[in-house]
Amino acid sequence: MTSGNNPAQSPLISSGANGGLIELTSTAFKAGDSIPDKHTCQGENISPPLTLSGVPAGTESLALIMDDPDAPGGTFTHWVVWNLPVDQSQIKEGALPQAAQEGVTSYGQAGYNGPCPPSGEHRYYFKVFALSSKLDLPATTTADDLIRVMEGKILEETQLMGIYAQN
Repeated sequence: MTSGNNPAQSPLISSGANGGLIELTSTAFKAGDSIPDKHTCQGENISPPLTLSGVPAGTESLALIMDDPDAPGGTFTHWVVWNLPVDQSQIKEGALPQAAQEGVTSYGQAGYNGPCPPSGEHRYYFKVFALSSKLDLPATTTADDLIRVMEGKILEETQLMGIYAQN
């Protein structure tokens, strides 16, 4: 996976074993830019629109994890999703495709929980994984659980990083 250390890169991409080039973008913010308040706890707290392109051949499903590695207690998970359909290149603002399933975040509940840092600027990574199979997981699945289950099934992965600091 491409390193997130250079926010000037837009978007962050990863080349996979299948020779593809998977890319994740958003119309709400560019890689390395601020995530709008609308998508945070200071706004409507709804998920941003995301667009995926270059999904490799052989992909059966997609998974998504959004996390904050700058949280005081260690990486904090804001969103866990699996079984995103391969034939839908867009995740609409505040919505998920019908077949997609959501797991438990660090807040202890399912669904999107936008940026809400206690202080300072934090980085938020939207990570998408192209998988060789669909996943049969319970609604209690966490990001760590999802990462373990995806082992050996990841064809390619990519990420989009946005930043946020409370006003």
